[in-house]
Amino acid sequence: MIDLKLLQNNFEETASKLMRKGVDTALLENLKNKNEELKVAKINFETLQAAQNSMSKEFGQLMREKKDVTELKQKVDENKIKINEALDVQRIKQEELERIAMSVANIPDDNVPDGADENDNVEIKKVLTPKEFTFTPKEHWELAEQNGWIDFERGVKLATSRFSVSFGMGAKLERALINFMLNFNSKRGFEEVSVPALVNRTALEGTGQLPKFEDDLYKVEGQELFLIPTAEVPLTNLYQDEILSAEELPKKMTAYTSCFRKEAGAAGRDTRGMIRQHQFHKVELVAITKPEESDLIFDEMVACASDILSALKLPHRLVTLCTGDLGFGAAKTIDIEVWLPGQATYREISSISNTREFQARRAKIRFKDGKKNSMVHTLNGSSLAVGRTLVAIMENNQNEDGSIDIPEVLKPYLGL
Repeated sequence: MIDLKLLQNNFEETASKLMRKGVDTALLENLKNKNEELKVAKINFETLQAAQNSMSKEFGQLMREKKDVTELKQKVDENKIKINEALDVQRIKQEELERIAMSVANIPDDNVPDGADENDNVEIKKVLTPKEFTFTPKEHWELAEQNGWIDFERGVKLATSRFSVSFGMGAKLERALINFMLNFNSKRGFEEVSVPALVNRTALEGTGQLPKFEDDLYKVEGQELFLIPTAEVPLTNLYQDEILSAEELPKKMTAYTSCFRKEAGAAGRDTRGMIRQHQFHKVELVAITKPEESDLIFDEMVACASDILSALKLPHRLVTLCTGDLGFGAAKTIDIEVWLPGQATYREISSISNTREFQARRAKIRFKDGKKNSMVHTLNGSSLAVGRTLVAIMENNQNEDGSIDIPEVLKPYLGL
């Protein structure tokens, strides 16, 4: 959640920054009105409280002077009722403001480029040169079927569209990739954590998936439990409503989980293959840091994900997301896109985001900063999406006969 003090102290400037991200002007106007209503409610309460204090002093003076206090007592009693009513109004106005604020996106960093969508993202650099094939490279679903690695039809039979089943070397490679990534991240200082695949509503509100993106989540009927869309949710919320010591920070974590998304906003996109599945495996990076350390750790996380791809000898590029493509909770994001020769294009395989205080404020994650408590910064990123990494291995390592070479760094995990 954005800092409401920014709106209270400088609404126009804050609104201008939010509009860079496409936040609806009607929502901002509603936010402004609720903010003004809260101000009025606070002033009314404070005025009544001041009057009560004044009458209480007068009441005490009259009692000491043994004068009649009947009329004043009636006024004090009537004012107490008004104070309680004013306090209720203030509480309601505060809740209304916070409810609207929960639907407002994070403020983008000043150096995030302006833009409407992914076409306005800015390339930072390319890493490794794509291989030149002497034949027309196949797309991953052809290779998967030819090698018997992935069965899309049986995935549909077991569930519905956008599910798949891995067999043999396909399944073994997924497991090898998960272990390789977790080991790689651990060597970079990220502690391995195993977390639940189900979380409650509070956790999803803490990281920003709720209330805005409820339609994209799988909910357990009759319970306030949801299947996780990413390990970012349980990892970040491990420290929900806690005050950490400065010495504990940074907390750097990595976890493997299955992830579940309805892909409600992706109808008709990537309907074939493994690019956009309802259930997929992912290794995640999450960091909880002091504000002054978050930019440095952001760079560490980007380098970690990029270096995994380099170790797998997969060409990729780093891209800064523009304001129009930036996620709801992100203040800044760098996407890593891997080269897919079958599609002859780069496709996203990782997003590394710094949310600044946005998630920390929602999840109430603070740290002891001297004598005061301050908000931490939270960061998250894919390291990496396992299915998409397998796709990239198949397409980049294919031979003319359809066979696929195994990356050297994975062979020890496969007993080769």
